[in-house]
Amino acid sequence: MDAYPWYCTVAADASCLQGDILRSCPVVVPTVATQFDAEAASAEVLEYDVVILSQSCDLVQRKVDLVLVCPVWELGAMSERSHYLRSTEGRETLRRGNLPGYHLLNACDIEGFEFPHLVVDFHNVYGVPFDLLVTHARDSGQRVRLLPPYREHLAQAFARFFMRVGLPVDISPFR
Repeated sequence: MDAYPWYCTVAADASCLQGDILRSCPVVVPTVATQFDAEAASAEVLEYDVVILSQSCDLVQRKVDLVLVCPVWELGAMSERSHYLRSTEGRETLRRGNLPGYHLLNACDIEGFEFPHLVVDFHNVYGVPFDLLVTHARDSGQRVRLLPPYREHLAQAFARFFMRVGLPVDISPFR
């Protein structure tokens, strides 16, 4: 056993916390329109495997109405979508945390909950209504939870992605 395991499992009725991985979580996505019309607004419900990014303290104290989640993709599936991730260089760049829009999670070997490496996609962030998320988690049964310090590492990667600042004029490279 590792000195610092990446995951544990929690009961279906356990509080939802940052780092929980939920399978087939319903996410409401508005239909794209060129101009908003409240009368004609529509949306579709998609299902994604997601990881919870909202702070655990906010979830436990119910300080949020919408729970922030990001989709997770198996590394193999993400590699199909990204030519760069098919290469050893691309995977190594991802592993080192140098692809700001993505974060790599280790494979899980907990019996009955196994999965390969997962890629968290920070480019697509969704808000799931608190009660919907809790009901989905409960109805889905036991789930996998990312443990410290890996949970905090995920939160830090998410923060780095959103705090990026593009400068209008950068400092010239040293040559």
